[in-house]
Amino acid sequence: MAARDPEATKARIFEAAVAEFARHGIAGARIDRIAAEAKANKQLIYAYYGNKGELFASVLEKKMLDLAISVPVDPDDIEGWIDRLLDYHSVHPELLRLLFWEGMEYGTAELPHEAERQEHYARKVAAVRDGQERGVITDAIPAPDLLFLLVAMANWAVVVPQMKRILVGGGDADTDGLRDSIKKAARRIVDR
Repeated sequence: MAARDPEATKARIFEAAVAEFARHGIAGARIDRIAAEAKANKQLIYAYYGNKGELFASVLEKKMLDLAISVPVDPDDIEGWIDRLLDYHSVHPELLRLLFWEGMEYGTAELPHEAERQEHYARKVAAVRDGQERGVITDAIPAPDLLFLLVAMANWAVVVPQMKRILVGGGDADTDGLRDSIKKAARRIVDR
């Protein structure tokens, strides 16, 4: 009989949970489906992660950390940062889906692990503020608002792909054109 590998089991549960939550949201996700996909029993999921809400919070927290590590805010190269952000979300569309579902579920109510999320965004805002203090980007827009606007521009096409297809088109040339437009708009927003 093969030895149990708790870390491998946790990893399978995590990946199954990412897919399940991205597809069905918090309310629609089913622990039974996560367990079946992960080839794990439900009791292990509860033992490792707690309830479904905690599992979702853990999934989103780790995905947000992966994004922060992979695509740090770069006020010295806004267009390059936007490119990297667009590339990341193209490869990992599940993160924006998770955030969308979270917004649908919680609205403006406090989130599980909200303090950690605030720290996550505080670091990004600090990078923008640093760029403002060094004069490489405008200080006419408060740093938190500026970050929100830039992220919204970069993420919206992934969040609502049907609108992108209807308004801009669905081909590679259309996507490249939209990418160029987003980068130009970002540059105009941040220019002094």
